[in-house]
Amino acid sequence: MGRPGVRLQEVLASLDDIAAFSLAAAWDNVGLLVGDPAMAVTGILVALDPTAEVLAEAHERQANVLVTHHPLIFQPLKAMRTDQPLGRMLAMATRDHMAVVACHTNLDLASGGVNDVLAARLGLTDITPFTADNGATDKLTGLGRTGRYAAPLRADEFIERLMAALATPTLRMVGKLPPTIARVAVCGGSGADLAEAAWQAGTQVLVTAEVKLSIARWSEAAGLCIIDAGHFPTENVIVPVLADVLRERLAHYGHDVKVGITATQRDPFVPVRRDDHAGHCAP
Repeated sequence: MGRPGVRLQEVLASLDDIAAFSLAAAWDNVGLLVGDPAMAVTGILVALDPTAEVLAEAHERQANVLVTHHPLIFQPLKAMRTDQPLGRMLAMATRDHMAVVACHTNLDLASGGVNDVLAARLGLTDITPFTADNGATDKLTGLGRTGRYAAPLRADEFIERLMAALATPTLRMVGKLPPTIARVAVCGGSGADLAEAAWQAGTQVLVTAEVKLSIARWSEAAGLCIIDAGHFPTENVIVPVLADVLRERLAHYGHDVKVGITATQRDPFVPVRRDDHAGHCAP
């Protein structure tokens, strides 16, 4: 039996062990964003994005700590207006005595974080960062990951595996997909700026999201195939893994606390087909 009465500061320490907050980019905002480190924890809910729906879900499930990848507070606040989305969410959190914690770029860079999970979901081996973090003490920390297939996949096999791994019905692609694929780079979320680094690392395909037109044109000229698989699908893979690792870490230290994942959050983007009725999105 684990010992009850875990405090938020102990959850923060466990998260820091998993993906050190010090790894975060200088422009980022990670760690405890709302709440008191000394508060008693009744339960933890993990989600990709902090939304009003997820805050309500956490409250309904009697979890008073919400851990998300993307920060609830990103830019400095000049006002907290409750007639606007951010103000309403902050008001919900404080009203319900809800702590909100972000693990953003620290979880992108960390060993075992977003990109390692994404690479593993695709079945890659020999996984290494292709952009090293100069401040890291190991060679497993950095932006993006490259890996390989011991037995190269056909193009159609790779696409089927990718769509199944990310549970996404659509992809966007720049350039030509090689007929057989052995080396792949991944960077969950907005990783298109790393296209040149992926190309220099000798990869055939980069899987990422939010690819700008200028990068797409560069990719065409360079001969690198980029697959834009969407921000949510390429990062949401970390949610169940983070919940499992956090649960195990807290249990290791004797803490008895429920850690769950959101059951309500979905990708905000939905595909629209040409033959759909005007104004209606595909299910």
